[in-house]
Amino acid sequence: MIDTLAKIFLNTEKNYQKEALMLVKKEGQYRPISTAEFCGRVRNISAGLRELGLKKEDKLIILSENRPEWVMVDLATVCMGAVTVPIYTSLTPEQIKYIITDSEARFVVCSSQDMWKKLEAIKNELPLVDRYIMFEDQTPAGVLSLKEVEERGARLNQQSPEDFERIALSVGPEDLATIIYTSGTTGIPKGAMLTHYNLVSNVQALRSIIEFTDKDTALSFLPLSHVLERMCTFAWIYVGATIAYAESLDTVAQNLIEARPTIMVSVPRLFDKFYARVIDNVMSSSNLKKKIFFWALKVGRKYAQKKINREKISLCLKYKYCLAFRLVFSKIVEKTGGRVRFFVSGGAPLSRDIAEFFYAMGILIIEGYGLTETSPVIAVNRLEDFRFGTVGKILPGVEVKIAADGEIWARGPNVMKGYFKKVAETREAFEDGWFKTGDIGFLDKDGYLVITDRKKDIIVTAGGKNVAPQPIENTIKTSPYIANAVVVGTHRKFVSALIVPDFEKLEKYAQENSIAYRNRKELIARPDIYEFFMKEIDRLTPHLAPYEKIKKIAILEKDFEIEAGEMTPTLKVRRKIVEEKYREVIDRLYAE
Repeated sequence: MIDTLAKIFLNTEKNYQKEALMLVKKEGQYRPISTAEFCGRVRNISAGLRELGLKKEDKLIILSENRPEWVMVDLATVCMGAVTVPIYTSLTPEQIKYIITDSEARFVVCSSQDMWKKLEAIKNELPLVDRYIMFEDQTPAGVLSLKEVEERGARLNQQSPEDFERIALSVGPEDLATIIYTSGTTGIPKGAMLTHYNLVSNVQALRSIIEFTDKDTALSFLPLSHVLERMCTFAWIYVGATIAYAESLDTVAQNLIEARPTIMVSVPRLFDKFYARVIDNVMSSSNLKKKIFFWALKVGRKYAQKKINREKISLCLKYKYCLAFRLVFSKIVEKTGGRVRFFVSGGAPLSRDIAEFFYAMGILIIEGYGLTETSPVIAVNRLEDFRFGTVGKILPGVEVKIAADGEIWARGPNVMKGYFKKVAETREAFEDGWFKTGDIGFLDKDGYLVITDRKKDIIVTAGGKNVAPQPIENTIKTSPYIANAVVVGTHRKFVSALIVPDFEKLEKYAQENSIAYRNRKELIARPDIYEFFMKEIDRLTPHLAPYEKIKKIAILEKDFEIEAGEMTPTLKVRRKIVEEKYREVIDRLYAE
């Protein structure tokens, strides 16, 4: 029975030998890493870490961008019963110091000289850390290279080749595998303690309802520090699927074409940008091309709706769809590599319009829902059983109930042990054995879970009306001219929004309409630009109730930043910090 991450590794090593378990970009092209090479390196790293003094239950930090070595070190650590603590590369040295100190980590592994600079700034304040290791071969004084660790391990494995498997099989399902610090939209990050079986149970439950196999290739670009990408990595390894690593967030579009994945896990922002780029290209094309595109989209939506409703599709509609695909959709699908079976969206709500747009072209995005504390998936749409606007049905083995105030409570084998060293916070997170997610939602009549918003984010207007900001923000952000939006209005007479323009598109619009300006500050201060955005918002939100309508906006000069604390590393807006930072701007919206 596979009930630990260590057993997943051993099973893959035994049953999924292949030439390309991983693909990594080197010297301008993707090169394979075989199962034998990958597993051999994991074994050597694990033995090397043991020789250096890492013991069961010790904490090891990984501060690195996505790359095969990230996964190798992770598995090497958990296969010996030690605990991996991932850190986002975007965090500041002070934030990194907090996690290293709070987790009581003894080993710190980083990717590069850039990451080392962050560690060097706080090194003297980390007395518990015994060892620093870097993926690069050239390292500063006192820092070991991963190559040196592997060489030590290789010698140890030659002397005692049976030790790795014996130690790996001694790891139990209830042993701690990782501490993942929440991104902290509401305060100081807390370390969620996830066991081996928390993660394995999530992998196995997903595998029971969604088909993915060793024939699949998954493109990895979400940070491995993110619980969704990490769990999915274990899932791909579980079935021997190939993992191709994107070079960076900026190169995903190019890497899709090069790696030609069949699966990709993402957050909604990537799909929003893809959609905006398509629409932008269409709107800047000839009138004939515009007509053909919108005709094709109309046909695609009609065809997709028939499929969803399981209605008979006429020969005429089939012919029209084939024509639409050949003339329009095929060119867009090619931009994804041309082989995608499905995309997965998580981490934040996906706009229903975006999901329907992709499906009209023949690309299914299955949206799911979960939290770091639930390893992470609680609910997910299936390939043959999905409903746009929902996050799908509850995962097998997981239970959900809706509390009296609408909060979603969950329990199951995927729910964390608790928060590391935070007894009071752990106690507060549970009630009668149920984990309180902090999200508001409901189960529809067919058992699909619908998320309304974060409990703490719900806006209560001066008139006592409850407004969920996230669905409104997601709708607004489908405009190609709007990069980001935050809806505000707590204890106010009406709802307003902070708008971050997509300046590239806005400046092009200004140029095309002979709108004069000297800089961005002057551009966003123009009354005609204000009116343009208000019309854009009104165009996108005719469905809103009167008390949900955006009555005023403030146009901001720049986007929210991770470094400034305005966004989490997973690109979620820290609403309270943004509202506090822009307090004067918001107050002016309500001055009258």
